[in-house]
Amino acid sequence: MSAKDGDNVVLAIVLSLVALVLFQSMGLVIKHLSPRFSAPELSAWRNFFGLFPSAIALATSRSWHRNGRPWRLRQWRMAVARGLSTSFAQLFFYISLGTMAYATATTITYANALFMTALAIPILGEKVGPVRWFAVLIGFVGVILVMEPGASTFQLATMAPLLSALLYAVSGITSRLIDPDVPSPLMNLYSVSVSMAASLVIAALTGGFSPITSWSDAFWLLTMGIFGGTAVLVMVISFRMTEQSNLAPFTYFGIPVAFVFGWAFFGETPFSTLFPGGLLIMVGGLTVIWRERVKQRAVTTPTEH
Repeated sequence: MSAKDGDNVVLAIVLSLVALVLFQSMGLVIKHLSPRFSAPELSAWRNFFGLFPSAIALATSRSWHRNGRPWRLRQWRMAVARGLSTSFAQLFFYISLGTMAYATATTITYANALFMTALAIPILGEKVGPVRWFAVLIGFVGVILVMEPGASTFQLATMAPLLSALLYAVSGITSRLIDPDVPSPLMNLYSVSVSMAASLVIAALTGGFSPITSWSDAFWLLTMGIFGGTAVLVMVISFRMTEQSNLAPFTYFGIPVAFVFGWAFFGETPFSTLFPGGLLIMVGGLTVIWRERVKQRAVTTPTEH
């Protein structure tokens, strides 16, 4: 683990774990609301609440103020594409939460790191060596084991979390194509705004919005927004404290957290589904992250003669 002067790696890791738990808590609320609200509705509500933390993050961005608080993006089409990708990624993930065990759906979405490695070749022109390809292969074997395509319980909806992982990877890759001097909060605000607009259209075309008939549902929708919005803010703060590569390995802590949450709140214990498939996804993803860090050190460390 590397740290630059001024980095607070330990606090950044703690905050990233807090954000992870908040995101998982948001997922629990979404699964709880799924019987009464459609996935497009939940996506629209999530993006609506997501506008507020994105705006707060932008308003407190030093680089944005230092550059004269610009609102225009030269690559606005890329930001729009990222927002659309995120919107459909959310939609597929929320569908999976309503139809699958919580931990199973969540674990499959961790394949996004594997998809990002594969997509980096055609989109970013990166060269991927045998180690990372082997890691991707291991991870996808894990995905197949978790999805159990030959099982009697396999259905088309089982593909939803995998499609979500692919689209989240497209969103992540797209963000790397945007000019590096663009503040992350500004890019995120563009994407969330597009995601909200897209989710509103999808919700309108698939039956509209269900009436909120109880204080309980209103409370849980608000809680979903608070969990998701706070998680975004905490994650942005942690990214400002250290390099993202220092935080990436800890994202896989979400897999055991998802299993514990699914067991504690829904009585789900998908041991046979998640193991060893979930472990292989973790091994593949962590190997990709490790290889990326090795490459970064090789580039930044001067050669001795």
